[in-house]
Amino acid sequence: MLGLSLAALTVLCAALRIPMADAQVYRAEGAAVAHGGPLYGFTVTPWHLPATYPPFAALLFLPTAFVPLSALKAAFCGANVALLALLVVLSCRFARIEVRAAHVLAATALALWLEPVFQTLIFGQVNLALVCLVLWDLSRPAGAFAKGFAVGLAAGIKITPLFFVLHLLVRGRVREAFTALAGFIATVVVAALVLPYASVEFFTRRLFETGRVGKAWIVDNQSLQGMLARLLHTPEPGMVWAAGALVVGAAGLWIARRAEERHALLVSAFTALLISPISWSHHWVWCVPLIALTAGERRARAAPGRGARTATPVWARTAVMLAVVFTARTLWLVPHAGERDLQLPLWQQPLASPYALVGLAVLGWAARRSGRRADPVEPEAQLPARSSSASMIR
Repeated sequence: MLGLSLAALTVLCAALRIPMADAQVYRAEGAAVAHGGPLYGFTVTPWHLPATYPPFAALLFLPTAFVPLSALKAAFCGANVALLALLVVLSCRFARIEVRAAHVLAATALALWLEPVFQTLIFGQVNLALVCLVLWDLSRPAGAFAKGFAVGLAAGIKITPLFFVLHLLVRGRVREAFTALAGFIATVVVAALVLPYASVEFFTRRLFETGRVGKAWIVDNQSLQGMLARLLHTPEPGMVWAAGALVVGAAGLWIARRAEERHALLVSAFTALLISPISWSHHWVWCVPLIALTAGERRARAAPGRGARTATPVWARTAVMLAVVFTARTLWLVPHAGERDLQLPLWQQPLASPYALVGLAVLGWAARRSGRRADPVEPEAQLPARSSSASMIR
């Protein structure tokens, strides 16, 4: 099944001549490091895309400068498929679902066509690597060596994972939060030693130029700002977005503080995606652990007797519905050429912002679930130890 899915993907990419635009940007960043060029002074591809990540990411991209573009595209595609399989395994562990090789291969084959995953592959993005780093790190047992450090490394590549430092703090895991900060600071120091000018430029200037990343109001942007811009028919929702982001951010952290460990992690992930100024559709690869958790929830919720017969279909349907939402690509079906994103009627707004609405629904669901909890959150509450069958597949 995975072979057929990969063959179909290969044929589609060849037929459409997919340029893998982001992989070209990463290659240009590596070339800038190799040849001493300005890291934030170039644009590549017909879309004039600039470098937008911290300088540490450019150091990691250095080897790509010496690889032919066709070979680089193949390498990115293969690596992302492997990372997707790893994410499926990590998501099963996270959801307390038994890991079996046949099921992992089948789930990977299907997950290739989830829109955020598919977009990650055709753009040559690094989203799957970042989610794997964070999910692996934060689902390790309490007291695991350097737990939190991988979160800091992920933040050094792309700033957004820094939100998980706040997640760790509200969960009472101060040591892990400072370990994550240490990991991030380590990436900043390393980059500053090798690329001092680019480091100063990024953290004093480029970090705050969100307009360089792209237009916030287009349907590609599934953050709260993008949804509000389209809903209000304005390219700059301004204080409405700022107030909304503040409320959603505070609510997300409050829910994460009270929620069960697994729910709390997803709440923080989706909160970060919502309040980020721009969260392109391919950033929402957190849909993979969300679907897995929903599928596994029916097993955790089902109890012997009458309850077991009613809980399973509900959670199975929910998991299927989520998979449909993240596969349907409704955001690309609404009119979005030019500035038509800002002219959508009310009935098309949910179709244009499906992931933002799912993110808000996750927060609401977790808040409702956490309200039923009688026991307070323990500072070091962790996921249960992995089963022997799961630990065999990494």
